[in-house]
Amino acid sequence: MIEYVVEHNPDDRTLKKASQILRNGGLICFPTETNWVVVADPFNKDGVDKLYRLRHVDDTKHFTVLCESFHMAQEVSHIDDSAFRLLKKIVPGHYTFIFEAKKKITKYLKASRTDKEVGIRFPPVNLCRHFLAIHGEVVISSHLTHEMLGLEEDGIPLYGALIDDSCGNKIDLVLDPGEYEFIGNSTTIVDFTSGAPEVIREGAGPTNFFK
Repeated sequence: MIEYVVEHNPDDRTLKKASQILRNGGLICFPTETNWVVVADPFNKDGVDKLYRLRHVDDTKHFTVLCESFHMAQEVSHIDDSAFRLLKKIVPGHYTFIFEAKKKITKYLKASRTDKEVGIRFPPVNLCRHFLAIHGEVVISSHLTHEMLGLEEDGIPLYGALIDDSCGNKIDLVLDPGEYEFIGNSTTIVDFTSGAPEVIREGAGPTNFFK
């Protein structure tokens, strides 16, 4: 199923429908600034299992947790004062931050339970942030690949109708804002688990904050 939304002002009724789908163990899909993502409710085993099957990976692989606020992030990860002060300067932004995971998330995700880590994102995209505010909880996400859609050519641009046609039996709802421009780069990954920030991958987010 596909729902067309206005990116800067999505309809709350549509987002509430998407939220209920997640709570019922379904999957939804929408674009962030870097790519299309498929998301699930990390606290619903059926949804988590569906996302792993769609991604074709085992349950020791991490998915990224999307957050709308620091309150959400602190529900699932340990963010100390120095990290909090730094993040306040740069989020929302093009970053993925790795923190020590809290029991709330390790209880449900084997990957976090195994290494006690969780990857956090604060996407600077109104559609995503508005949905998370409506949903009221973090979600786990995986970027959508051509392989997941059964498409052989990586060069084919992904768009809502193509995703719905190719994977509509596995993804319950596609939120499509119409024409959409991605930033053309991955997020910068910063690891805080040792206490000091360490840049693991340079991407779209500036790294001068961590030097």
